[in-house]
Amino acid sequence: MKINEHYRELPESYLFSTIAQTVNEYTKAHPEAKIIRMGIGDVTLPICQKAAEAFAAAAREQGEAESFHGYGPEQGYEFLRERIRDYYASFGACVKMDDIFISDGAKSDLGNILDLFDADNTALIPDPVYPVYMDTNAMAGRRIAFLDANPGNGFLPMPPSGQRGDLIYLCSPNNPTGAVYNRSQLTEWVEYANREGAVILFDAAYEAFIADPELPRSIYEIPGAETCAIEFCSLSKLASFTGTRCGYTVVPKALVRGGMSLRKMWLRRQTTKFNGVSYPVQRAAEAAFTEEGMAQCREHLDVYRENARVIRETLAQLGIWHIGGTDSPYIWMQCPGGMKSWEFFQELLEKANVVGTPGSGFGKNGEGFFRLTAFGTKEDTAEAMERMKRM
Repeated sequence: MKINEHYRELPESYLFSTIAQTVNEYTKAHPEAKIIRMGIGDVTLPICQKAAEAFAAAAREQGEAESFHGYGPEQGYEFLRERIRDYYASFGACVKMDDIFISDGAKSDLGNILDLFDADNTALIPDPVYPVYMDTNAMAGRRIAFLDANPGNGFLPMPPSGQRGDLIYLCSPNNPTGAVYNRSQLTEWVEYANREGAVILFDAAYEAFIADPELPRSIYEIPGAETCAIEFCSLSKLASFTGTRCGYTVVPKALVRGGMSLRKMWLRRQTTKFNGVSYPVQRAAEAAFTEEGMAQCREHLDVYRENARVIRETLAQLGIWHIGGTDSPYIWMQCPGGMKSWEFFQELLEKANVVGTPGSGFGKNGEGFFRLTAFGTKEDTAEAMERMKRM
């Protein structure tokens, strides 16, 4: 029996597990400390009332023989896929209902989608990067080439000259940097992918934070994307579903590689390895996409946007270079005083009892940078910024 030796190439633990362990050890040693967590991208506000009511009603349906639902369609119930199709249309993206697949979250699908592609491919991955992109390809033994993201290009790398990739990871608004691609930049990427026969894996998990109408919220707002891109999205940040688990992936019918329809391949993969998202969760998601549900979700998003503004203004007052936080919940700051990322993490934890994420955990280009999130409560965010000022 042989194991997958590629697991030896992975870090001992996932970035956020390492952070959690470090914070737990500090808390045990300093039980009096009031820790404010601005590291992991988890929300603090609950799912909207409309979704909560639908969730409870659907759970009650499961307790009655007449309304009980067993196995559902692996692709997701039509009532939810219709809502998502209309949601895309609300900001000018044309997506067909049959191309939408409901899942338990974007993170799962970003890893599972690799079942469709041979290990003998090259993945182009930005650095710094959300660790899941890199780790899932490393697990498969796939070649990885890094796209250099840095202050010079606004942490938004563009198609490399003379370099080819088969799988291209783009995240906009970006995790961890908060940078957002504009239409011209995404058009350049779509043209590159179609020319090279590559596939863009587009992570749009934070699209709901884009307020500027000139910035695209979906890759499918770009002409030609339907022949080269798969999009992953989530209700985690839009509707506080981090603990409820629901997302969706769009695989267009027009996307064909090697003479095979990737949409048909994904459907085959899902029907074999996935039994779908539970009926109550999908009813809750449907309710979140209603007019009333969206209004409630936007109220929560506005709280996070205000938190981001407070963080940006504090960093500006302190003269600290940063990006993000305008059309994104993430603020990417330069560590003060030339500190290394983990050095500043420790300093912030010990002197201010505030937790963030060391930029070096996202790749070598993240060294010397630090990520803060706007997902805390209004009170905690304000307190954390006051502590940073004093520090």
